[in-house]
Amino acid sequence: MENQPFFSLFLQSYFIALGVLIGGSIIGGLAAFLTGKPPLTLIYRLSNMIHIWAIVTAIGGTFDAVSTLERGILEGETKDLFKQCLLILSALGGAQTGSLFINWLTQEHTSL
Repeated sequence: MENQPFFSLFLQSYFIALGVLIGGSIIGGLAAFLTGKPPLTLIYRLSNMIHIWAIVTAIGGTFDAVSTLERGILEGETKDLFKQCLLILSALGGAQTGSLFINWLTQEHTSL
């Protein structure tokens, strides 16, 4: 992952988080359908539950992110620190976009 250009990692981080959130929620909804539970409600709940895991998956696990942040803070490598923060923001954006798609799909967030 270190040899890839930054923009490539930035886009991958976004779309991995988006795919994990949408894919996990939809597949979980399929399981709810097969077991006789309300699929749209479970899709909405799953998207809220796996939101943070989509972010962690997109940034490649927590250990790499923490070690890069530590190196940026303690060793003064601000370029790596800035890049890691942008990757985390990209993953946050992908997960948020996935949540928005799930909310539009399920309409569970609307109240009458």
